[in-house]
Amino acid sequence: MEITVKLPDDLVQHANPGREALEALAIAGYRSCILSYYEASQLLGISRFQFDGLLKNHHVYDHAYGLEDFEEDEKTLRDLKAKGLLRR
Repeated sequence: MEITVKLPDDLVQHANPGREALEALAIAGYRSCILSYYEASQLLGISRFQFDGLLKNHHVYDHAYGLEDFEEDEKTLRDLKAKGLLRR
C-alpha cells in the first residue's frame, strides 16, 4: 500500500523530509504500542538492530531492545530448535 502525505513547506527544506516523516511515524507508532518492534522496523525497511540504533539516536530508551527482548528471542530460538525448524 502506498500513502501520500502532504508536508508543510518548512519540512520540505530538510535533507530528506520523507524519510524523517516516516521515521517519526514508526517511532511514534512503536512508542504508543500501535506498531510492534518488528512492524516498525519493517515499515522503515531496516533490521531490528538498526531500528534499535535509530531509537537510541532519537533518545528513545524506554522501548529499546533490552535484556528481556534478548531472553525472549533466545527462548524462541530454543523452541524452534526443539521443533526441528532451525538447524545448528
